[in-house]
Amino acid sequence: LVTSTVLAAPTSFDLNGINVLTLPEWKVTSGNHGGKLILSDSPETVAEDGIMYRDTIVGDGRLFFYHANGTKELKKFAVLLENPSDQVARVTVYHHGLSGPSLDYLAVGKKVQGQYMTTFEPYIIEVPPQGSSHLIYQLDDMVVQPEMLVHGMYDFHADSPVTIKTMMLPIKSDARKFAGSAKILPADQWRLRGTFEGYDRMLVPHRIYDGRLGPVVLTLADNHHDQYVKGIDATDGSPVVNYGNYGVVYRLFLPSEQDGKVSYWLNPRGGAYAGMMGIKYNHVTDHLNTPADRTVFGFQTVKEMQKLGTFPAGSSLWFTFSPPGASNLPVKLILLPER
Repeated sequence: LVTSTVLAAPTSFDLNGINVLTLPEWKVTSGNHGGKLILSDSPETVAEDGIMYRDTIVGDGRLFFYHANGTKELKKFAVLLENPSDQVARVTVYHHGLSGPSLDYLAVGKKVQGQYMTTFEPYIIEVPPQGSSHLIYQLDDMVVQPEMLVHGMYDFHADSPVTIKTMMLPIKSDARKFAGSAKILPADQWRLRGTFEGYDRMLVPHRIYDGRLGPVVLTLADNHHDQYVKGIDATDGSPVVNYGNYGVVYRLFLPSEQDGKVSYWLNPRGGAYAGMMGIKYNHVTDHLNTPADRTVFGFQTVKEMQKLGTFPAGSSLWFTFSPPGASNLPVKLILLPER
């Protein structure tokens, strides 16, 4: 840890009597960039065997899949890469996180974020011509009991087009054979599946923060100040919205000026929340569980907050944020001057 910062502070229930909803919004410019986000979260609770989502991708991609076994039988999930060409397709996997099966959905979402943000263990998958390979080989031997959740987030690069399929199937079935005849399952009412351009979002403020302005707030994933990404459900061509921006990774540049220090707080506004925040201070990166002192917060009162750190004004500061699976949104990031 950086000695001049205060990290892993206990969760606070009050911020000097400040009403977060009355704080001025810190205006930022927002832009998406990077490869395609493949979102597979519908049907979230899978009631029958089949394909939850399917699309073909080449280049940079990110898969965010989140599914629970909605049957009364033991099942397994699979993420298959199919190569329609006559040449070997090479898929390089970079940052990735996997958790489950479990009935504790919030803990699963938090664990995936922890793995994804803190580990970098690349590996290469060779998909044979006119053949297929598992993107996540661990799933083939993973037995998922009824109501249990499996969740993962994977960044990858495909050097030629591959079709990615997320599936639920009987535990004794061969995923490659199953994929050839499996039907595409209908989306549930929330329709959280699709392909979205630009899996990363950069936020840059309109002006450098001056502590003399007093406390300000930055709202994330509310579809008002921070818009949800729109895409296409590749299974039927229909337009879809990623309600919550799940799978989008935010890079927040937070410059400040003047003397003193600035403290930063995370306040979930939608309910139960469990995730992680990346913090890059003066070119040194660290990570903080949110909340740091337990698995989840925000479900009892919207006043709960996590202190992310206190930093000298004028320092180079970046935050990395991504909406965690199972958590509720939006969240507010509060900037509070300290003297």
